[in-house]
Amino acid sequence: MTEEKFAKAGIVPDVISTAPVGVIDVKYPSGAKMELGNELKPRQVKDQPEVHWKANDKDLYTLCMTDPDAPSRSDPKFREWHHWLVVNIPGCNIKEGQVMSEYVGSGPPEKTGKHRYVMLAYKQPGKISPSEKHLTNRSGDGRGKFKIASFAEKYKLGDPVAGNFYEAEWDDYVPELYKQLGA
Repeated sequence: MTEEKFAKAGIVPDVISTAPVGVIDVKYPSGAKMELGNELKPRQVKDQPEVHWKANDKDLYTLCMTDPDAPSRSDPKFREWHHWLVVNIPGCNIKEGQVMSEYVGSGPPEKTGKHRYVMLAYKQPGKISPSEKHLTNRSGDGRGKFKIASFAEKYKLGDPVAGNFYEAEWDDYVPELYKQLGA
């Protein structure tokens, strides 16, 4: 079912070449849940979610959330804009991982339609030492034109082991997010 939903949404091939088999359970503090393509509002997903997937506590994982539709699906010139990147996660204990990009919720520009927000988990071959710089949630700099597939290739992560996604379009929270990011 995951593979079919990722293909139908165009995440395969826009973001990854092979859909994950496992599903990441994602629940936001607002009570909203990511459910393989459901629609959520930016205000519902503004805070970092709780995330779980089938993981071995002895293995390390990378987690990424990315938007392939920046600034719009019809003109994705900033594909992908990554919203969250954590590496060296023991099992699915995010708090113990190394945050490369702090969580930023959805902020699709007004009148750009629905954007896909894709979360992927990769099993690492061992501990990695990324050369990419740490990004805070106070700036959008360095987040555009990121490619999770290229990152996965660079660090020999293989295909994602789990994933999930939702769609969102502009709501009245987006200007607050832009202010937080200094835009």
